Amino acid sequence: EFSTDYKFNSQIQEKIEKDTVAWKYQISAAEYATKGDYKNALLQWDLAMRGREQNYTASQIDSLQMLYKIVTAKDFIISEAAKNQVVIINEAHHSSAHRMFTKSLLKELYDLGYRYVALEALGNGKYLDPELNTRKYPVQETGNYIKDPQFGALVRTALTLGFTVLPYEETTNVNGKQREIAQAKNIQKILEKDPQAKILIHCGFDHVLEGKHRSWEKAMAERLKEYTEIDPFTIHQVLYSEKGNTKNNHPMLKAFDIEESSVLLNKDKQVFQYTRRQTWSDIAVFHPNTTYIDNRPNWLFTNGNKQVTIDLKPVEIDFPVMVLAYKQGENIKTAIPVDITEAATKTSVCVLGLEKGNYEIVVTNGKQSVKFDELVE
Repeated sequence: EFSTDYKFNSQIQEKIEKDTVAWKYQISAAEYATKGDYKNALLQWDLAMRGREQNYTASQIDSLQMLYKIVTAKDFIISEAAKNQVVIINEAHHSSAHRMFTKSLLKELYDLGYRYVALEALGNGKYLDPELNTRKYPVQETGNYIKDPQFGALVRTALTLGFTVLPYEETTNVNGKQREIAQAKNIQKILEKDPQAKILIHCGFDHVLEGKHRSWEKAMAERLKEYTEIDPFTIHQVLYSEKGNTKNNHPMLKAFDIEESSVLLNKDKQVFQYTRRQTWSDIAVFHPNTTYIDNRPNWLFTNGNKQVTIDLKPVEIDFPVMVLAYKQGENIKTAIPVDITEAATKTSVCVLGLEKGNYEIVVTNGKQSVKFDELVE
């Protein structure tokens, strides 16, 4: 007996066809991300944002490449985090890759003395998951975006390392300026209780911005600076990330041969910032274009994950099916899966990204389900 709220591709597409709201493709992008389908999440976001191809000239590209050198983003971030008390990194809500990148920073940040991870995506108020830090793994009620296996992995890794994972979202249905204020004040409370606390904050989109925001006056990051007098180290990883159609990538991303998540340094060792009007983030991260291995993103098989092929031929239920991997010992009725993929037929190549350990694999078509154990060595 098994049921899940994760949707099959056909269900997401059916909803798109029926939906009339202007932001339906933003919803579908998040739904694809939630079920581990990164490729379709990007393509749906393209439909939502209607990008277009822009390119720099050959001479402009030559000038940029002369001006900047490519440096590994993780190494640069960790070196800067050592000098700071608060690190804020943003995400696009359809990007599992952004969550994987934040997860990749956790071990080194913990070694630097960071002990709190504050997540905008965590439910708060009446939606709070009060047992998260004792249970040590996220469940479906922990937060809507956290249903994405890669966001679940971020939370699970933080808890395993010893971080205290905390929410900071405002729960009184305020928006705009008041929401930014409330978020910052909620984070300020952590520092009031523990003035020496080192905190990693993972937020969405513009909340990471310092300076004067055109809509909110000040975003959460700038409000936090105002209230605590702590200047956070702010990391923007949205603008220079890939599109579903890579021809529509930002021309700055296309100007460099980015093979791993990187930042740019000029000859004076000054880092390239994200800037927009009167706002900024301290650094901009450039992520490489994803390549796909059996329709799964290549970065899924990094950061401790192995490429695990699941044989579906013995499964005697109707296809298509969803294949969900759960850590042994976690409640499969409530836990966030470690990975999810969809298989159209018995002969489909089914590949999961899993760390070493014991797993329960659930194969379901929504009506019938099969469960078996899988050991990853």
